[in-house]
Formats: sequence, structure tokens, C-alpha cells
Amino acid sequence: MDLNSDLGEGFGIWKLGDDTALLGIITSANVACGFHAGDPSTMRKVCEEAAKNGVKIGAQVSYRDLAGFGRRFIDADPTELADEVLYQIGALDACARAAGTEVVYVKPHGALYNATVHHEKQAEAVVNGVKAFKDLPILGLPGSELLKKASQAGLRPVQEAFADRGYTPQGTLVPRSEPNALLTNTAQIIERATRLLHGELVAVDGTVIKTRAESLCVHGDTPGAVEHARAVKDALGTVASFV
Repeated sequence: MDLNSDLGEGFGIWKLGDDTALLGIITSANVACGFHAGDPSTMRKVCEEAAKNGVKIGAQVSYRDLAGFGRRFIDADPTELADEVLYQIGALDACARAAGTEVVYVKPHGALYNATVHHEKQAEAVVNGVKAFKDLPILGLPGSELLKKASQAGLRPVQEAFADRGYTPQGTLVPRSEPNALLTNTAQIIERATRLLHGELVAVDGTVIKTRAESLCVHGDTPGAVEHARAVKDALGTVASFV
């Protein structure tokens, strides 16, 4: 199982999460590309530390929404959205190459991630933006339009699950504005991770959902993220990047 986390989500003087500690635990880093968070210096520093730790780098692409941290839906023009995805990947790849590595996958962030579960045009736009750069794997929710479009375009679809997010009975993420959207108890997070090894997770109403995941996310901004990630890694036994 791959263990990923969203990193580089500070901006200027504002810092969020302990990127350095997480890079010593995870196998893949979803690095903010400046549209919802991150700036050139932050991006380059995270890439350098990821390279030192042998952590794979992924572009965490988003709507252009610094004020809302990329968690607000934007009815973006598909052509413009594809271009913005391309722009973000290219910016991060420049920082990665300066550190002696490269961007090897893409994962949408926040509202864009959730929108591409059902929004066919935006899912296709993300795929088109990735395809314009390079044939890279795309992380997304199992059964999502995003992964369907990725597969149709000849890109590798990578099914992802979340160790620290609540799920609806339909297998989608509980909106962050609702109760039980976030798991902060380490024991609950470990249980989520270990059950996923058997192809299932439990929704907020107790429904058992059958699913498969190649990559498991622990959010870098979740309270106790470093402790959670370390506990999950210990519980899984062996973690390795999907790339």
C-alpha cells in the first residue's frame, strides 16, 4: 500500500503541517502547486526534502482559490481548467527537476477532487491537462468520473482511500462542513487502514463499503497528522509507492 499526504500547503509566512516529519514516513507527496496553497520557495523546499527521502512527488492541482484553500466549487470553463492543471504540473515539475527528481503523478485537491467524482466535463478537463503535460497516473476516488476518463485517455487510474476522512454510504467523502467529516482518533484511523487491506471501509452510518485502494491518504493538516501517519505505517507493515 502506498501512503500519501498533502504537503507544501503553507503560503508565504503562513505554515501548515509538519512536512519534514511526514516526508520521513510517507511514500508519496501530493505537493500544492500555488493555486490553493504553496508558493515557489515552499514547492522547491518540499521537492528537495522529498528527493532526499526517496519520496515520490505528485502535483496536487486545484481550482485557482487561495482564499478558500481550494475547498469551494468553481464552475470553471473546461478549456481554462485543463490549461490551469497543465500550468500547475509544469511549475511543480520545474521545482522537482531542480531538486534532481520529477513529478510522477497527479492528484486533484479539495473541491476539484470532489467535483470530478461526478462532474464529467471537469473530470475530462483535468485529464486533458495532465495528458497535455505527460501520461502520468491520476489519483482519485474509486468509481469516479475522473478515473474513468483517465482510463479512457490511456492514463493509469489509481484508486485512493482516506485514512482520516468520513465516508457516506455511497462511498463519497462527507463534506467538511458536516459532522463526522474528519477522523482525528488514532485508533479509528488505524482501524480504517487495516480494514482497507481486506477491501472494505465503514461509512459514518455503519454501512460496510467494499472497495479497493492502491494509495492511502493521511492529510497533512489533520490534527496529529504525523502521529497518525506513523501509526498507519506501523499498522500496514509494508508501504511502497504505487509508481
